[in-house]
Amino acid sequence: MALKQKGSGAAAAADPSKRRRVGFAGIDAGTEANECMQVFIARNPDDVGSEDCTSIEPFDLNHFFGEDGKIYGYTDLKINVWISAISLHAYAEISFKEISDGGKGITDLKPVLQNIFGENLVEKDEFLETFSKECHYISEVMKNGTSIKHDASNEDDLAVEIVRVELQGAAAFLYSRLISLVLLLVEGSTPIDITEDGWEMLLTVKKAAPESSASKFQLLGFAAVHHFYHYPESTRLRISQILVLPPYQGEGHGRRLLESINSIAESENIYDVTIEDPSDYLQYVRSSIDCLRLLTFEPIKPALGDMVLSLEETNLSKRTRSLVMVPPADLAEMVRLKLKINKKQFLRCWEILIYQHLDSEDRKCIDNFRACIYDRTKGELLGGASGTNGKRLLQMATSYDEDSSFAVYWTKEGADADDQTVEQQPEDIKVQEQQLNELVDNQMEEIVEVAKNVRSRGKDKLAA
Repeated sequence: MALKQKGSGAAAAADPSKRRRVGFAGIDAGTEANECMQVFIARNPDDVGSEDCTSIEPFDLNHFFGEDGKIYGYTDLKINVWISAISLHAYAEISFKEISDGGKGITDLKPVLQNIFGENLVEKDEFLETFSKECHYISEVMKNGTSIKHDASNEDDLAVEIVRVELQGAAAFLYSRLISLVLLLVEGSTPIDITEDGWEMLLTVKKAAPESSASKFQLLGFAAVHHFYHYPESTRLRISQILVLPPYQGEGHGRRLLESINSIAESENIYDVTIEDPSDYLQYVRSSIDCLRLLTFEPIKPALGDMVLSLEETNLSKRTRSLVMVPPADLAEMVRLKLKINKKQFLRCWEILIYQHLDSEDRKCIDNFRACIYDRTKGELLGGASGTNGKRLLQMATSYDEDSSFAVYWTKEGADADDQTVEQQPEDIKVQEQQLNELVDNQMEEIVEVAKNVRSRGKDKLAA
């Protein structure tokens, strides 16, 4: 970690014409970390010190710097961090014009950076040496792994492969170096406990060009998965973390990782596959993949056709009860057995596939579909369309979203009116209805986006 002071207060003091006048300075307002800190990926020694190399965009750097996310005591502060694409070590360069206590103290940057990058943070000379000394680092990790074969699409780079390794030894050490990238790029992430049994990693790697004198393999991304017991004698597979390194995002590597995990689950007869707190984009990719798999699953087609026909022929605007858009229970179990898609994920994909088979120009049909989503959402939140079972929505401002956040609360069934702490007024019902419709609109948008992606990627399967 290097410190550079852009100007010298001592030089100004030596020149009487440049001496500052005595006055009362204002309280230091601080600088947000997001405004003064940048992180780059260095693929070779020439990238170190340059801002022209690949930069990454952490979801939020402020939360590493105290409650208010600000750095105090520096003027014109700039923090540049380079992470080696070869060894994942990090080097930080800090520059500023001057440093002084403006009433809020002086932020000690070193422990904060060490908290983010851990032992990966090294001095410049050591950082530069890692490009040559550790050029075979990824290859060493791969030695104890097994390559996962998959059906490559026309979009796939044949030089890329997925390697499966147990999360111990060299692989565990690699994961410890990847933690800083996970913390920077995945909101709400925490390191996994690799001391537990059942952890393994899938590494996406690419063979380097023959003329390259550096690393034989490049690490493009990884997934950490956990095998855990499911009663009475099976195993479930949970995807805990999945990350594609920024220079390689948008190239289909996340899709290939998910497809490889599905392949493992099917070949080893895993009970099902789940994902721990997926981001919106990861859920979008996952649902697209699973919908494409379901399109070629013959047992689903009769029930799907019947559901589409019901939506086309029914007028739900005059309904006295909701049309339940749920697949047969035996079909959900069959999907789990054959494709290892868990029930919750299958229900999500079921709605997407129904929408995909509807005529988007048929207003009545789409309105019927939305009515089903509305009834399902209301039932999940309030206990059904015909009664709320004491549940109610209460608008509640939060730091996440002051305008559209709410809480669900309920009262004891059969309680006296005098015992109710909140009476639902007409304006409350209006707000509740508005919030429900906003939720449904968001779900409709998600369904439409996945359906579009599935349609564009699976035209042959839709036609079959």
